Amino acid sequence: MSLEGIRARIDQLLADLNRVGDARSAAAGLYDAMVETKTAIGAVRDALIATDRELVVERQRLDDAERRGRLAQEIHDNETVELARIWTAKHRERVDLLERKRLVQQDELAYAERQLAEMAEQYRKAKAGIPPGTAPRAVPPDPDPDFARLEHDADRQQRAATVEQQLAELKRKLGRQPPP
Repeated sequence: MSLEGIRARIDQLLADLNRVGDARSAAAGLYDAMVETKTAIGAVRDALIATDRELVVERQRLDDAERRGRLAQEIHDNETVELARIWTAKHRERVDLLERKRLVQQDELAYAERQLAEMAEQYRKAKAGIPPGTAPRAVPPDPDPDFARLEHDADRQQRAATVEQQLAELKRKLGRQPPP
């Protein structure tokens, strides 16, 4: 399967998982997608190696054509000079094309590796039972000890006032204290 096909399958898988929301089943699907992505990454690496080999051969052909052109020029062989010029242009164009192809393959490989890293992170979350698409919970900052003490004192004073009111109401109901 091509990298494009795997990308489309991963997008569909993630869309399905976000709809279902079951983290455990998401883990199984993500694992399969990761295996396919690793396979595609291997294929891209192989293609990059093949491009590098082809580039080495084409550069050698370019050098040979340029050398033949120089040698033909030294002996004033105009027909060979013209042929060397034609072949030099063809090989130069092919080298340029292969260099661009190599850059695209390198970008494709880097992209696929980033996608794999993202899937691995989603897989770890899914294995931990965190549903897909869920943002991690923010950890509350450690409270300021002075603020916490003040908050505790205010709560205690409020509870004490409430207890006093309830006690006064109870005494009034029992007739032990005159109404206010």
